[in-house]
Amino acid sequence: MHRRRCAVAGAHSAGRVLVPGVVPVGAPDDDEPDTPAVSVAGPHAVPDPHADASPPPPPADPLAGWTLEQKVGQLLMVGLPVRGSRDTTAALVRDRHVGGVFLAGRSQAPVQNVLNLVDAFRAMSHDPVRLLVATDQEGGQVRVLQGPGFTAAPPATQQVTLPDLAAQATTWGTELRAAGVDVDLAPVADLVPPELGTGNAPIGRYGRNYGSTPESVVAGAGAFAAGMRAAGVVPTVKHFPGLGRVTQNTDTTAGVHDSVTTADDASVGVFRDVVAAASRGDGPRPWVMMSTAVYDRIDPTLPAAFSPTVVGLLRGTLGFDGVVVTDDVSHAAQVQAWSPGDRAVLAVEAGVDVVLASADPSTANAMLDALVAKAQADPAFAAKVDAAARRVVAAKG
Repeated sequence: MHRRRCAVAGAHSAGRVLVPGVVPVGAPDDDEPDTPAVSVAGPHAVPDPHADASPPPPPADPLAGWTLEQKVGQLLMVGLPVRGSRDTTAALVRDRHVGGVFLAGRSQAPVQNVLNLVDAFRAMSHDPVRLLVATDQEGGQVRVLQGPGFTAAPPATQQVTLPDLAAQATTWGTELRAAGVDVDLAPVADLVPPELGTGNAPIGRYGRNYGSTPESVVAGAGAFAAGMRAAGVVPTVKHFPGLGRVTQNTDTTAGVHDSVTTADDASVGVFRDVVAAASRGDGPRPWVMMSTAVYDRIDPTLPAAFSPTVVGLLRGTLGFDGVVVTDDVSHAAQVQAWSPGDRAVLAVEAGVDVVLASADPSTANAMLDALVAKAQADPAFAAKVDAAARRVVAAKG
């Protein structure tokens, strides 16, 4: 979130393999119909271990036996306050199958206390897969968990100068894992032009950017993501297609537009390169977070998180097939013109997998109702729900 806050394709080919001791004969002539080749085996022939093998069964559907409500629940991530009342979130997890929570606010509690909170909420869930737990642990002013056992990481503008940022991020990620956190909604990959600097309200003002060139952002955000993955934490590259050029914050201001960024802009290329860097080697696959600004030169009609065109740029042109999450759409001023239900439906219809309702979890009830109703009435939308739920379930391992 930005509150004071795409694919590698491979190809292969297979040649003909001869089993020692087995001599193929009787290959069909050009003027004969195709028939299976016949083998004559000598006394020392090696038997074909697959001769009588049945084809492997198709992979089991991870959603087999699930209700629609359970599938839809996987598409919501709601705020779990680290301080204050948690009754709303508890009811959503216990009674409405919500599959993810976001540790929200600021906590001075030690690691074990955070883990106790996480374990208590995981115990409330009775769904087929475990509850996913996320938080915002970027560094600088954007650190939810600040108690004993959590390193006071510097802001991104300073992180990029560290001699081994990936190793540092591995330490930070290890601390998150010890607290039961699965997903860090970081790093920021927004490219802030040097001439705008701190005039960029959501990112530059708080030093959340890894420098002001594509090279520095790719290096810094890529190293942070690699460190998180090494610790077993899912990094989330945000806020696609970039918040670096806006002067207002979508959390607190409506009508935020980017009138410069295009589909082939350098800022979009940064996301492609950071995701590629964050996908190398072992570790959980990265997520991508969608901005809620409007991008006039890509789709001037809808916020990016609701736009099939902008999400399609990520999914299609960049080829990203992992989990896509919205920025917070529960309380952000930018999305208040749409009802909570419409926000959720538009996001999933656009190709998003996880709808983030972190600042105001009470909006999740209307979101869940709208998603269920739309899926019941529209088979094409129901298929999108299934596809999104499968990606989320796969991310849970």
